[in-house]
Amino acid sequence: MPKLSSDTLWELAAAEVQSREGGGGEEDRVETISERSVFLMGSKAGGKTSILLRCLDRDEPSKPTLALEYTFGRRARGHNTPKDIAHIWELGGGSSLSDLVQIPITPASIRSLSVILILDLSKPNLMWGTMEKLLQTAQAQLEKVFSQTQQAEKSKPGAKHQAPVHSAARVLPKDHPDRELISPFPVPLLIVGSKYDVFQELDSDKKKVVSKTLRFIAHYYTASLIFTSIKSETLMSKTKSFFSHLAFGLDKGKTVSIDSNKPLIIPAGSDTFSQIGSPPSTDVDITSLHAKTPKDLWKKVYERVFPQESTSEQRELKDPAKDPQYSEPQIDAMRAQKDQELEQYKRDAAKSWKGLKLET
Repeated sequence: MPKLSSDTLWELAAAEVQSREGGGGEEDRVETISERSVFLMGSKAGGKTSILLRCLDRDEPSKPTLALEYTFGRRARGHNTPKDIAHIWELGGGSSLSDLVQIPITPASIRSLSVILILDLSKPNLMWGTMEKLLQTAQAQLEKVFSQTQQAEKSKPGAKHQAPVHSAARVLPKDHPDRELISPFPVPLLIVGSKYDVFQELDSDKKKVVSKTLRFIAHYYTASLIFTSIKSETLMSKTKSFFSHLAFGLDKGKTVSIDSNKPLIIPAGSDTFSQIGSPPSTDVDITSLHAKTPKDLWKKVYERVFPQESTSEQRELKDPAKDPQYSEPQIDAMRAQKDQELEQYKRDAAKSWKGLKLET
């Protein structure tokens, strides 16, 4: 085999650079790297990190998420092709740190952003509050960023107005009966019900309430919905398909399951309000509930069956040092010692002041 001279190598390198700077041929344009962003949020200790690691095929132990964490995933479309990149943000702390949504939801990410909401099915008495707070906060930030982006676009000469990323027109067909009754989430949304292995042990009537309620919420926002468990390879495989669809644009599959006695698998736009039916109310008189909207009615019925427990998340937010997810044994032990010394100092100071007052 003849040895290539240094001149030949330099010529090849120069040609490669010129090809890249000139935009290359059709093949080069096809191989443009795709970058997307995925934002995970949901129930505190609801299994977000474990599900994410499985979806990324990472064999490593999961750790509690500290506030907001970033990672990324890469996937090659074929042999010797550039790898597509998914920028992934995970919000910890349940709804207590919801203000941090402004970090992953920005004008730079908005056009390629998807949101995954993971809800702990094993704790239905905490589910609605967490879901409502996180969706409202994320939606408010999305609308704020959309407004800023549109204002910036209008200020550019000759710029064309772009419609929101996610609308009913892109999810539901023109003849869908619920087209005028839904309120699409601003970006693609996937709702994941985690810990299905625990959830399936609940009473069948209670499971039906949770399942139908989440079906209503998912359809109302034109979101996809899937129940999963990290203990089930089949369910995790389905979950990974939905995740890969958002992160890399792959096919999410055509499986649909709406039976409340089985894990729900419902791609966006596959359900209807007529199939979902009215809120299950065996022990609740719906006519006695004063609700302004269908969503408000579902909330009232759900909270009658599962009274929402008040959490200490907001109180913990005021003093993050007391949040277990930020624990550091050595530092915490040292702080406890200093707190004891401070209390002793206060007591000694109080005694000294009391003695000084008696002398005077």
